[in-house]
Amino acid sequence: MIRLRSCSSSLLNFPFHFRTHQIQSPQCIYKLFTQKAFHNAHSNPQTPLSALISAISSCPSVSYCRAIHACVIKSYSYSDGFIGDQLVSCYAKMGSAEDALNLFDEMPKRDLVSWNSLISGFSPRGYVEKCLNALFRMRFEVGIEPNEVTLISVVSACASRGAVDEGMHIHGLALKLGLLWEPKLVNSLINLYGKSGYLDAVCRLIETMPMQNVVSWNLMIAIHAQNGSAAEGLNCFNLMRRAGVYPADGTVVSLLQVCENLELGKLAEGVHGVIIKCGLSANVRVATGVLDLYAKLGRLDYSLEVFKELINPDKVAWTAMLAGYATHGYGQEAVEIFENMVRKGVQPDHVTFTHLLSACSHSGLVKEGRNYFNIMSEVYGVEPRLDHYSCMVDLLGRSGLLNDAYELIKQMPMEPNSGVWGAIFGACRMYGNIELGKEVAERLFALEPSDSRNYIMLSNMYSAAGLWRDASQVRAVMKEKGLARTPGCSFIEYRNEIHRFVVGDQSHPESVRIYAKLEEVIGKIRKAGFVSQTEFILHDVEEAVKEDMISEHSEKLAIAFGLLVINAGMPIIITKNLRICGDCHGAAKFISLIEKRTIIIRDSKRFHHFTNGVCTCGDYW
Repeated sequence: MIRLRSCSSSLLNFPFHFRTHQIQSPQCIYKLFTQKAFHNAHSNPQTPLSALISAISSCPSVSYCRAIHACVIKSYSYSDGFIGDQLVSCYAKMGSAEDALNLFDEMPKRDLVSWNSLISGFSPRGYVEKCLNALFRMRFEVGIEPNEVTLISVVSACASRGAVDEGMHIHGLALKLGLLWEPKLVNSLINLYGKSGYLDAVCRLIETMPMQNVVSWNLMIAIHAQNGSAAEGLNCFNLMRRAGVYPADGTVVSLLQVCENLELGKLAEGVHGVIIKCGLSANVRVATGVLDLYAKLGRLDYSLEVFKELINPDKVAWTAMLAGYATHGYGQEAVEIFENMVRKGVQPDHVTFTHLLSACSHSGLVKEGRNYFNIMSEVYGVEPRLDHYSCMVDLLGRSGLLNDAYELIKQMPMEPNSGVWGAIFGACRMYGNIELGKEVAERLFALEPSDSRNYIMLSNMYSAAGLWRDASQVRAVMKEKGLARTPGCSFIEYRNEIHRFVVGDQSHPESVRIYAKLEEVIGKIRKAGFVSQTEFILHDVEEAVKEDMISEHSEKLAIAFGLLVINAGMPIIITKNLRICGDCHGAAKFISLIEKRTIIIRDSKRFHHFTNGVCTCGDYW
């Protein structure tokens, strides 16, 4: 550790607080002070000035910034203000607010650019209060009015922190100063209100704009997607096209989010067509969004085709393809993608390993999962995070290695979160370990007191073990806390509409045909050897009643509807909001065999592909 005062005796006489700062990297000071440009500071001032500005703009840390600052003190002055502005912005962006403010206050000349440098430095850090204080001083202490650059920085800080009230004050100031004609400022306000859910304010701002640019439309589409108004987002895109605004990559990325929210496969294909027509299919970011969307909609073969068309897929694209294989239960294929990625020289990150370990978990690849978990740090430099531990606990738990999973939790270097405890809780439910399950449940109740799923899981564990009194007590606690069970729903797309089913549902217009088809199919699979798994009906009722109840689960109703309306050559793709039950899983396997159809069901955990009586999960989910 050295101090700046030891760098040059001339610094000791400089009346500046900075000379006492400690520097973490003395090597960087040595390099800066031995560069030819700085040795020639007085003989050839233009060259070192440009080098200095370049050094400031690419400064990697506060320590480096302080070293450059020392060089400025030795060889330059702040009389023109420009170098000082650069340093102030650099300090602020790196979170060293005290250094930024001290240097700023000691600068002899501070114009509008100087104030903007200070505020724009604070903005990316979300320092709302510091931005507002600087704005106040600028206006009332110095008498300088802000311009659109100033207000954009303040609004951006407000947006990052959800400071809507403060943002509204800036909106009012912009109106007073006549700056609302600036598209970039209006777009920043749209972003602020949109992130905070103020859609009415967004619409009013759009209406006041003399001309909406592509950024404005992108923001509107993204905001509607983020606030659960996907249909409105799609409408915005159609209005954009009618207005003659050509979509950019940001537009289609937001539009892909709209498609994901609407879960319409035909819409996704239409948007993909627009992307190709606009010449954006070679854009890696856009193509990655497309393949990710197809994977989430159950069309993994489409994802693979998009991936194969990429000339140089980046880390995000490789990871997206790996994630697609993971959620669809193709563990070996996910491992192959990872190995190919590494062979191509693409460095995996923590997200890549999360999906890789998840793929191993969903496919029962215990040996492979353990190996990747052990080498991710020492070989790839990726330190295990909570998500990685959660995947490993899930992998071990699903394989019946509950003791190993519990030991891993106890060895974690950080406090386990609900994801980790939830992983072993699911394994306790699967293998009927009531004692450990009860202990884990107590931890989950403490972490997530308002999550009804944990109470339902414990109640189901008791019910499956025939402990009806204990199950009843858990349900009584839920009622006392006002916690409701989420009803199971299944969804299927047909003719650009999403058809929704719940257990015993008779509200569909084709209900009579659906139940007739379901009765026919259940009869066929029972003749083929299917036996209802009534243990999944966790109610203390007669066996015949259980069989009737389980035969009308939402997945079975959706499958029956799909058999009626989906062409024979097309897969029946169904989405379930909860985990698929064992009986529906078994029934889907038999139906795929008897009816010669491919059935794809996406539940809350993963995809299941049923073909010829076999599921891709290998009955391991």
